[in-house]
Order: sequence, then C-alpha cells, then structure tokens
Amino acid sequence: MDLVAINLIDGLFYGLLLFMLSAGLTLIFSMMGILNFAHASFYMLGAYFAYQISLYLGFWAGLLIAPPLVGVLGALIERYGLRRVHQFGHVPELVFTFGLAWLIEEVVKFIWGNNMMAYQEPEILKFALFHIGSNSIQAYKVFMIFTSMAIFIGLLFILTRTRIGLIIQAALSYPKTVEALGHNVPLIFMGVFGVGTALAGVAGVLAGPSLGTFPGMAVVLGSIVFVTIVIGGLGSLWGALIASLLIGWMTTAAASSSFQFATLLEFFGMTPPADLDESYLRDLWTLSLPQIGPILPYIFMILILVLRPYGLFGKRDA
Repeated sequence: MDLVAINLIDGLFYGLLLFMLSAGLTLIFSMMGILNFAHASFYMLGAYFAYQISLYLGFWAGLLIAPPLVGVLGALIERYGLRRVHQFGHVPELVFTFGLAWLIEEVVKFIWGNNMMAYQEPEILKFALFHIGSNSIQAYKVFMIFTSMAIFIGLLFILTRTRIGLIIQAALSYPKTVEALGHNVPLIFMGVFGVGTALAGVAGVLAGPSLGTFPGMAVVLGSIVFVTIVIGGLGSLWGALIASLLIGWMTTAAASSSFQFATLLEFFGMTPPADLDESYLRDLWTLSLPQIGPILPYIFMILILVLRPYGLFGKRDA
C-alpha cells in the first residue's frame, strides 16, 4: 500500500506539471488554431528567468516576476512574428515555431552556458511534510501540486464564469461577430498567446528546482506535451487535465514496477527458446515494464487516435 500511495503522489506531481504546460498550449490552440512547437521553450525560459531573478531577489520574486516576463515575450512574438505568417496557413506557422524553439535554446546556451544551473527551491519548503513508510514527501512537491490545482480552478472559473472568458470563447467560434460588437479580436489573440506562454513559464519556475534547469529541459517535456493534448482532445481544458493525470500515473507506476514480460508470455503457454541468448526473441523475454515506461504515453496516444480520433474530451468535427 505504501508503494501505491507513493506512486499516486508522484504521478499527481508529474501529471499536474504536464497540465500546467499543456493548459497553455490548449488555450493557444483552441483560440488560434496554432500548435506551438516552441511552447516547451517558454517553459525553459520561465526556469532560467526565475533562476536569474532568484540570485538577487530570491525564489518568490522569481515566481512572481518570471511568468509575466515570459508572457510579455510570448505576446510580442505573436504580434510581430506569428501574426505575420498566420495569413499563409498552418505550415508556415509550424515552421516558424519550430525555428523559434531552436533559436530560444541557442540563446539560452549563449547566455547561461550548457551546464545545469544551481536553481533550488526556497529554504522554507526544504523539509519533509509527511512520511509514507520509509519514504518522505517533500513540502515543495506538495506546494507544486496545490499550485497546479489552483491554476486549473482559476482558468476554469475565468473561462466559464467571467465576461472576459465569454468573450474569449465567443471569439473562438464567431470572431467576426465579436469584432462587430467592438472587441479587438487581434488583441484578444495576442493576450491569449501571452497567457498561454506565461502558464508555461509558471511550470518552468516550479519545475526548475525539482527536475533541473538546463538547456535540454524543453526537449525532455516538449513531445510529451503534444501527446497530452492529443489524448485529452485538442482545445479541451478538462481533457488536458485528465490526460496529464493519466500519463503521470501511468509513467510513475511503470517506473516502479518489477513486471517482466516473460511472465506474460509464460501465462499464454509460451516457453523460452533453448538458445535464448542467441535468439532474436531474447530482448522480448528479458523486457520489463520499467524499460518501456517512457513510451507508454505514445502507445496510449496511438490507441486513442484509433478508437477516438478527436481525443477523450475533444469535440467531433461537424
């Protein structure tokens, strides 16, 4: 039971981190129809900005200042970059964001170098909040969990219960009508892109001390974010949350499992070949669940695309 509880908490931690990343990408896609390949790069910038600020003002100042900085940078990129290529279709947008991701990574390397930064959680949260068996649960991890949940509740409230949320949703479906009512739709688009990148910045600020702040951190989580929003359904905030949690629990459970595929093969009546060491089936008989844990989300995504192409919470095309 202790192992199950630890897996649930670790999966919740990782899943909600993925949600903070995928929530911003979901907002951007649902509003503008743009799959931003550079989204994880804004996550990396959030961590680096917060690290630099923390050297002078401390962790909490970095948490408050870095995400708005990332959001402003994202809004400027949308205004003076993406908006200019948007008229030429989705392929130029994808090429633009793909190139932007490489540019941001090179700029980070040029300014901060290739080494991992000594970015750490605040001293006030450097203690074990409680124990499960012989395992300690750090206060910073619990802080991240509750912060992510607060962000989800805040986004859901803004999008469904406030006037600005209604305008954003109306601009998604009826941009011409919203513009005719006197609202500046391009400004709304720029604001949504800025908020989406700021959410990625928040994820970077919080994840940097736990997962490391280094130039390749965007690559580590970049692809899995797209997997998350495909599984959840493009444009669905609830889908992003559920898919993030499923992936978090799936990967953490697989990493801690001792299951061997030889057991499954023997259950179906198969026996290992006599010359197992020289057989092409050797890898299959020696394969374990932790070894394939990192690819389980991709396998899950393929199954979702086959059985429900629009995702768990996505809307079927009319």
